[in-house]
Amino acid sequence: MAKKDKKVDAYIAKSADFAKPILKYFRELVHQSNPEMEEKIKWGFPHFDYKGMCCSIAAFKEHCAISFWKASLMNDPKEILTISRADAASMGHLGKIKTHSDLPSGKTLTAYIREAIRLNEEGISVPKKAKAPAKEVPPTPPFALALKKNKKAWAAFHKFSLSQRNEYTTWVGEAKTEKTSQSRIETALEWLAEGKPRNWKYMK
Repeated sequence: MAKKDKKVDAYIAKSADFAKPILKYFRELVHQSNPEMEEKIKWGFPHFDYKGMCCSIAAFKEHCAISFWKASLMNDPKEILTISRADAASMGHLGKIKTHSDLPSGKTLTAYIREAIRLNEEGISVPKKAKAPAKEVPPTPPFALALKKNKKAWAAFHKFSLSQRNEYTTWVGEAKTEKTSQSRIETALEWLAEGKPRNWKYMK
């Protein structure tokens, strides 16, 4: 038996008249593809979940959107997935759908829904994007000069990790006035000479 959620019923009921038959149609195809599919409202619109999120539907003022959670990994023999578009979040992976005729055939949609299910059943995940390496925040010229003149502070500063150095340089660099900048430089030198990181007061 299809695992339908009344919240999805309410979402569709509140949608524009043009959108209701489109949303209902795709919803039925999803449950026909897998009766164990569960419905959930996430981020304000309906999602279909089976061993992880598979796909979703959304209604806007003038179009509907259908998205597949792992579109970038899906086989796309019909070349209908717009996975490279920056606006895929609002357009969906099938483009803007305004009428039933904008949809691929039921057979094609079912095949794509089952492909999304297959990826979840096999535990295939979208690779996480590697985080860009943190960049060094250079000290302001006055701070750099002051560090060079204070051997203890200079040595301690360069023993710290990149993030700890950036905490000092950012703090000094964000000073709004020359007076504040000089005051922070003096404090930084004092703490650094004692081997203290910028946020030493909050460390246990």
